[in-house]
Amino acid sequence: MEKLYIGVDLGSTNIKVALYDHTFQLRSSLSTPVKYIRTGGVVEFDAKAYCENLVDMMRKLMADNQQDALQSISFTGQAESLVCVGADGMPLMNAISWMDERSGEECKILSRQFTSEQVREKTGQMEICPTWPATKILWLKENAPQVYKNTETYMLLKDYVVFWLTGKKLGDMSIATFSLYFDIYNKCYWQEMLAAIGISEKQLPGLTEPCTVAGPLLPTVAQQIGAGRETVVNIGTLDHFAAMVGTGNIGPGGINLSMGTVMALATMAPDRAALGENVAVHYGFLPDTYVLLPVASSGGVSLEWFRRTCMPQVDYGELNRVLADRDDCGQVLFLPYLVSGNAPEFDADATGVFWGLRQNHDAFDMARAVMEGVAFLLRKNCQSLKEANLPCESILAVGGGTKSEIWCQMWADVTGIPVKIPAEQEAACLGAAMIGAVADGHFADYAEAVAACVEIRAEYKPRKGAYYEEKYRRFCALYRAALNI
Repeated sequence: MEKLYIGVDLGSTNIKVALYDHTFQLRSSLSTPVKYIRTGGVVEFDAKAYCENLVDMMRKLMADNQQDALQSISFTGQAESLVCVGADGMPLMNAISWMDERSGEECKILSRQFTSEQVREKTGQMEICPTWPATKILWLKENAPQVYKNTETYMLLKDYVVFWLTGKKLGDMSIATFSLYFDIYNKCYWQEMLAAIGISEKQLPGLTEPCTVAGPLLPTVAQQIGAGRETVVNIGTLDHFAAMVGTGNIGPGGINLSMGTVMALATMAPDRAALGENVAVHYGFLPDTYVLLPVASSGGVSLEWFRRTCMPQVDYGELNRVLADRDDCGQVLFLPYLVSGNAPEFDADATGVFWGLRQNHDAFDMARAVMEGVAFLLRKNCQSLKEANLPCESILAVGGGTKSEIWCQMWADVTGIPVKIPAEQEAACLGAAMIGAVADGHFADYAEAVAACVEIRAEYKPRKGAYYEEKYRRFCALYRAALNI
């Protein structure tokens, strides 16, 4: 009998749904943009509409397929977006996006109650910032008391979607790790933080290991989708972690690099003893494992900003063709701190800087300097992982930045680590579907799944040279000098 698997990426920009056959060839896929309500620092979206759109997308995927063939629907996606669920199971207000910044004052309140060391020891996080749902719940207490009073369950988005489809309230621990109220080492809710924001454990979903089966679809949902009675829902894991599965990075030594608007790295720690103090730690996608996830907001956005601002008539194809004929950009340096909150320093006051310009330089030289600056920031983060005694044997890269062979080679040359490009760039959806196939026994384990499903289409080996070593030294010196201005 034919077997089908659906992988769903509950993204911040788009909802992506992909249908795979039993050989894990992509049968079809759909993507729908997420609509936001933005006012100042407030960023919300309609969680009910989000779920309805998802169900409709899956219905369209299954329209020409046998419903009994669908084995599982597995999820991945964003972590911190908060849904306030009433007694009837429906949202009491719009979901609050992780991008929402309304809770700045609440961060200050919590920072007076908990030191950075306490936060790191319990949650693995480096700072208290408006991203975390705990700060949003405290904001609701003072600013939306009726919602705060009537919320039966505070759920993170992926957990709410699973509830919408199955009726089960489950808290994926690889998602709870981004809440600021989950103790990642004892695998329980952090009671002191719950007390500080004024909620009880009864108002949170029961914790469960990631990548486990929640149960079958509700009959009404199965009918809407066109799925069989045997179709189950797998709660999956975080998008970055599912991408690790989808690129074959399922053990220590590999570094997943997502080079999109944001630059994010993900690598599994060999054991708890290997965890350092300068990199954010999260509960992993396998039981009792930990993933380090340094994130730099000034990733691909730096190059897009420069191209859009300084050379709007030049597309990326032309940019790469011109740079292919240039060995370097001379002495020009760029600090890519256009957006705050960049690992490994988390220096909110750092800004973008061009340095070393002469009249013989042009916009293409500056664009290359931007690309080098992002590569140097990548090296800084890889160095932090090495300093935490983590093996860094290869970089598996996905995202828009991988379309540039010049940039991919630059990452390898600058970091001294081989860079591999998987054939499937939608690694999160693929990884989610693979998780479902491992859970139902289609694959014996993740190693077998990776061997069957993951292909590397290109590899860039590091080339030794003095150019990047000298520029990286000056890049770090420029950053330190800029701190004193």
